[in-house]
Amino acid sequence: MKRLALILIVVLCSMSMYAQPEPRAAYSEIVGTSNAVNSKFTAEINFGQRVKFLTCNKLIDASTGKPIVFDSMIDALNYMAKQNWEFVQAYTITESNQTVYHYILKKPFNYCKLEEQREILSK
Repeated sequence: MKRLALILIVVLCSMSMYAQPEPRAAYSEIVGTSNAVNSKFTAEINFGQRVKFLTCNKLIDASTGKPIVFDSMIDALNYMAKQNWEFVQAYTITESNQTVYHYILKKPFNYCKLEEQREILSK
């Protein structure tokens, strides 16, 4: 009887370890601000990383080492689409004469490199 109870406990514990499904996609957010006074536009990408005080999340061009400048949110969205990111949702917020655009994107894991998958799953 004790042996049967022990086997049952082991089986139930092993089933609970597989209960959480692995994520199938990574998510990111493009945050763009547009100033109505001088029509300047800035876009930052949030991949869920920690941001230190007074740092920015601008994408850096691998060949030049300089931040990538986008002309509009659609320009930033097209750039991310070329990197296999898919559009999910968009919303805007207006704060003190500035419009802040938020675009939510996802990238299926079959498009992610193995290092990207490991980094996402470790968080």
